[in-house]
Parts: sequence; C-alpha cells; structure tokens
Amino acid sequence: AFSAVGSLQEEIKPMDFVVPDQVIDRTKGIRPFTFFEGGVVGHVGFADPFDKRLAEVVKKCAAHMQGDGVVLHDKGTIICMEGPQFSTRAESHMYRSWGGSVINMSALPEAKLAREAEMAYQMICMATDYDCWHSFEDVDVAMVMKYMAANGENAKRLVGGVLDELAKQEHSEMVLAKHWEGASQGAVKFMTKPEGRNPEAMKNVEFLFPGFWN
Repeated sequence: AFSAVGSLQEEIKPMDFVVPDQVIDRTKGIRPFTFFEGGVVGHVGFADPFDKRLAEVVKKCAAHMQGDGVVLHDKGTIICMEGPQFSTRAESHMYRSWGGSVINMSALPEAKLAREAEMAYQMICMATDYDCWHSFEDVDVAMVMKYMAANGENAKRLVGGVLDELAKQEHSEMVLAKHWEGASQGAVKFMTKPEGRNPEAMKNVEFLFPGFWN
C-alpha cells in the first residue's frame, strides 16, 4: 500500500520514500478495526505490523526511483492519527519525541485488518511535507499536492519494479502469504468455543476463510 505522509525527522525529506517496520496507533476506533467481534474472539499477534519479507522486496527495487537526492529509507515508525485535521504543533513535537519517523491517517486499521485476514502487507510511505514541527515549513494543501504529483511518478516506477520481482517463482509462497496461514484461523478456533460463536459474527470469518469451519 502506498500512502502520502508527513515527515517527523529532518533526514526524511519531501519526496523521500520510507518502508516502515513499526506503527504507533493514534486512531480513535471510529473505523472498524477487526473482523472478530460480536461473539467471535481472536487475538492475533501484531508485534511486527508489516511483512518483513515483502519489505525486503520493496527495498531491493529502490533503484527504480528517480530524482536528485531522492532516498528510500529502509525502516521507520509511522504514527497513524485519526484525522481529517493535521496535527497541532505540540502533537507533532510529541510524536518526534516518541521516535516517530512519519505520520499519516491510513496505516490503521488497514494493517490490523490485513493481519487478521492473513495477508502479506507492507506500507510504502511517500513524504510530502515536514509536518508542522518544522519551524520553516507549515503544512498546507497546495504544497502537499505539489509533492504528491512528484511522488506519484516514483510510486509508479517502484510498484512496477516490485510487481516484476514478485512475479518470480521464488516469491510465489510469499505472494500467497503462506507464512501467515493459520494465524487468525487458529486464534478464533482455540479462543472461541463452537457453542459460543455468534452465527452472524461468524459470517465475516467464513467470508475470509471459506471452508475452514466446515
């Protein structure tokens, strides 16, 4: 998944890309964030919220990007806030003190739902601004759109390279997310007894994993 982000660190410049390996959740639960509710319980591991194998493929394809000084940073922590408003200056400084690298509004619940669905998921962040912590550069929509246009061209180049790489036979099991297979199904199976499963709630789970409960 590609996402426009604000940079929380000087070294991550507008038009740089970041392959994050961690996320801090500052959302408020407004958007649905789980498939397991209303009579179905499933606690899925989320210590490493992105797919390390897929991240390595993305990093391998960094040479497809173009532009003077454009960098693909190979790790970072993304702060995911609720939005739609941007951060206050105090919040922006707080996120920097936490070690945040970039900030956006869409990494979550997307990453959580992908993990529950046993999908190989990696976000690729495209910096459009320095967020409002930067003393010389306040955020405005016009500036963000300018950098987004440039980032869009590099996103096309990068995703083309990634898809070509993933098409290789050596990555076939990763594309099918075989390394995540059973993570969610097992969580539900062993944490919610059959007699305690709400039939309506189970429809979501059965849609994700057809035939598993037969």
